[in-house]
Amino acid sequence: MKVGLLVRIEAEPEHADEVEALLRGAQELAELEQGTVTWFAFRENATTFGVFDTFEDEQGRQAHLTGRIAAALGEIAETKLSAPPVIAPVDLLGAKVS
Repeated sequence: MKVGLLVRIEAEPEHADEVEALLRGAQELAELEQGTVTWFAFRENATTFGVFDTFEDEQGRQAHLTGRIAAALGEIAETKLSAPPVIAPVDLLGAKVS
C-alpha cells in the first residue's frame, strides 16, 4: 500500500440513514475492485461520514475514483448531501493491518 484516499461526506440530516446504507452496501463493490487494497467506511457523528481506502499505486487509486462507488456518491451528492464529498489523496507513510 503506497497511496490512499480520505473522503469526508456530510449528509443532509433527513438523509443520514440513507447515506449510511449506501456506504454499508458499497463494501461489496469495494471487494470487487482489484486495485483497492483496503477500504473502510465510517460514521463520525449524526451526519458526517467518511471513507478511507488504500491502493498499491496511482493506477488503482484512479480506477477507484472512476468506479461504481464514486458514481454512487456522485448520484446522491446534489439531493442527499449538504456539500460535495471532500476527497483528499494521501501518500501512506506506514500501515498495520491484521
